[in-house]
Amino acid sequence: MKIYISVDMEGMAGICSTRQETDDNVRFRKAYEQQVEWVIEGIQKSSRNEEIEEITISDSHGYGRNLSYDFTEMDERITLISGSPRPHYMMCGLDESYDIVFLVGYHCGIGDPAGNMEHTVNGYAYYNVTINGDYMNESTLSAAYAGYYNVPVGLVIGDTGLKKQLHDDKMLPHVEYVTTKESISRMAAKYKAKSLVRRETIEGVKRTLEKDISEIPVYKIQGPYCLEVDFTYRPMADASSGMPGVEQKGRNVVMNLGDYVEVYDALFSIGTIAMAQYPFDRH
Repeated sequence: MKIYISVDMEGMAGICSTRQETDDNVRFRKAYEQQVEWVIEGIQKSSRNEEIEEITISDSHGYGRNLSYDFTEMDERITLISGSPRPHYMMCGLDESYDIVFLVGYHCGIGDPAGNMEHTVNGYAYYNVTINGDYMNESTLSAAYAGYYNVPVGLVIGDTGLKKQLHDDKMLPHVEYVTTKESISRMAAKYKAKSLVRRETIEGVKRTLEKDISEIPVYKIQGPYCLEVDFTYRPMADASSGMPGVEQKGRNVVMNLGDYVEVYDALFSIGTIAMAQYPFDRH
């Protein structure tokens, strides 16, 4: 069995503000690594541990350089994907050879007041993201990428805002969910005790692996795909409109594509182009 773990930051326990990444980087990285350590502990303590051949960890926050290479000492089956730019950013390296995906430290999508550090892909550039008219967050974007290869997302670990979207709003109602913190506002959260989050993470991983993985629904979005991005700033749309196949509609851009991998990659590429217009006062 092969497990793919995509790791983000904003849904981690012990982190409530993007400022912690720069103002208190040592504690930030400790919180980031601990959450992933607990996932590995859960794998090691599961009844299926002996079946697992590889645990791929995709460090997928910011520039993807948050997890130390020393982290791989925890288990010889770990392979670590770090750095950027890279293809298929948050899901780099995933293919049909994997059996299950975990999304760790994921967060509420953009626009929901219940979400701590809510955003979708690029919090500076994107105001809203839809595919075929449906609202998307990073969990559904990554789950659809996994679904392209017929791999299910079995576990999501994140804040209460994301749980609301996935379970209550039925975006991914079937996934096992571990709650790391209660979101209060965009830059505030209520933390549970670290020992409790660790225990719940380990138990959530074990429950997920003890299921019949072949029965976990695979999340798919049927093509063709109409990707629409609503930017926070009009010049971002202007800059992105130079990409082939992009139609600009004021502050929005639209792309019609036939392959989901192209959709996923376009979303990250458009954000990179758009950020050339930031900070807003440079012009």
